[in-house]
Amino acid sequence: MKKLLLLLLIVPAISSAQLKSLVKKAKSKVTAIAPANATGLDIAAGLKEALNKGVTEQVTKLTAVDGFYKNEAVKILMPAELQKVDKALRRMGLGSLADDGIKSLNRAAEDAVKEATPIFVNAITSMTITDAKGILMGSDNSATTYLQTNTTTALYGKFSPVVQESIGKVGADKIWASIITKYNSIPLVSKVNPDITDYVTNKALEGVFKMITVEEKNIRAKLDSRTSDLLKKVFALQDKK
Repeated sequence: MKKLLLLLLIVPAISSAQLKSLVKKAKSKVTAIAPANATGLDIAAGLKEALNKGVTEQVTKLTAVDGFYKNEAVKILMPAELQKVDKALRRMGLGSLADDGIKSLNRAAEDAVKEATPIFVNAITSMTITDAKGILMGSDNSATTYLQTNTTTALYGKFSPVVQESIGKVGADKIWASIITKYNSIPLVSKVNPDITDYVTNKALEGVFKMITVEEKNIRAKLDSRTSDLLKKVFALQDKK
């Protein structure tokens, strides 16, 4: 009877707010422990899902009209060695020609990136459990770096002919022929003859990996970007490193 009276005296001493606080702490401890049960298979599946999310949500945007041209993060500008060409054309009142040249480069890149998805899918499905564990606990762009290492050669091979074909399709070859001819006709300038196909191909690759990095960093840093239970479970492990 004395014990019962003592218990009745103690319980009211814990306020509703304190009780909620205790429950919250208990839940947080359970949540922190739960991800530790993630297996190597879970980690690999989670990283593959994250990369697929990057490809689906970011790279796909680049294939749309203006996907490159109106995205300041990846917009392709004049090659560094042609900055003088750009300035010279604008001084001559040919700014619209320079603008058309830049737009045509971006259109070619938008076309080329459509060829990327199958190559990415192959690299993602080939990821091993060992790869995945290292990637998860690596830097905030480790997954993108993995993809870059395993796809760049194949992507270049796929992008280059598409870029070359697209340059003709969007009229970039004629625009650039006109740009180069106009510039080379200016007295006393050093003649230029850039490899536009190689330049656009490399800039397209650069843009693709930059956008995948954006999605990876979001998933690693923002809880609301982890849109599935698997992503939440796996990347919770990374949060504790």
